[in-house]
Amino acid sequence: MSNVIMHNVVSVDGFIADAHDEVGPLFDWYGNGTADLGGIGKVSQVSADYVNPVWARIGSMVIGRRLFDITNGWEGRPPTGDHVVVLSHRPRPEGWHPEASYHFVDDVTRAVALARELAGERDVAVAAGEAGGQAFALGLVDEVAMDVVPVVFGSGRRYFGSVDAQHLLEDPHVVVRGDRVLHLLYRVRR
Repeated sequence: MSNVIMHNVVSVDGFIADAHDEVGPLFDWYGNGTADLGGIGKVSQVSADYVNPVWARIGSMVIGRRLFDITNGWEGRPPTGDHVVVLSHRPRPEGWHPEASYHFVDDVTRAVALARELAGERDVAVAAGEAGGQAFALGLVDEVAMDVVPVVFGSGRRYFGSVDAQHLLEDPHVVVRGDRVLHLLYRVRR
């Protein structure tokens, strides 16, 4: 069965973007090395050794409509995995990449269930933020992955969205120190 992993790059103080949806230096580590990161950047070898196998295990992604709109759905080609489930009350834009395996669902539980079905034995990546926070709060997330960048934003879009209750995670079972990024992976305590 697939594993559901909430993931994003995050500032030390817990933000995935500023209040204007700008990521500032959060993705600078994607260009500070010589090792290929899935064709989207060059990172340190230690980061590539961690991230590339993680991305290879992803079969589908769940993202919120905000991320879809900001990236224009990566023009129908997800950065990882074969399928994208967009959590949205609005349908797929008319005429938008009809060939793309993107599914628009208005309920987080159904979105994660569809993503699991589409992923088969591979993992499901849930983008952090409001959509990810909803899935996390409902107990639909198995692990939390953070690529922590040494920057303080002070305010902005929170990693866990508007989660307002305490949730426990296990100690990190993966801790990888890259160049200008710390990769952490936690299991969600049940």
